[in-house]
Amino acid sequence: MASGPSREAGRGVYAISIAAELVGTGVQNLRVYERRGLLEPSRTGGGTRLYSEDDIVRLRRIGALLAGGLNLAGVAMVLDLEADNARLRGRLGRLGRRGRDGRDGGNRRDGSGAAGAANAD
Repeated sequence: MASGPSREAGRGVYAISIAAELVGTGVQNLRVYERRGLLEPSRTGGGTRLYSEDDIVRLRRIGALLAGGLNLAGVAMVLDLEADNARLRGRLGRLGRRGRDGRDGGNRRDGSGAAGAANAD
């Protein structure tokens, strides 16, 4: 089983009180954020919340957005948009690599590829 930095960053290790202290907020706020769907910490078999490094980063982002004047609904929208943006950037990067590797076959929608140039006459 592979374990690396990204895998470890998602593993829940902090109890709720420690997570709250790390991000400078109250335990009740973390419970509200979870209830509102802003994050989903892992749980032990007994139901204890465990927060990961990824959760801590997300909680800090939530705190920054709240400090900037957003309400929780606004925070949720921003987090969703940021996640969509990251997903699309990843997809764009994969498509760009595929094009640079010559795997697109020169068939671009704008007709500027090899096939498009041959049919330009």
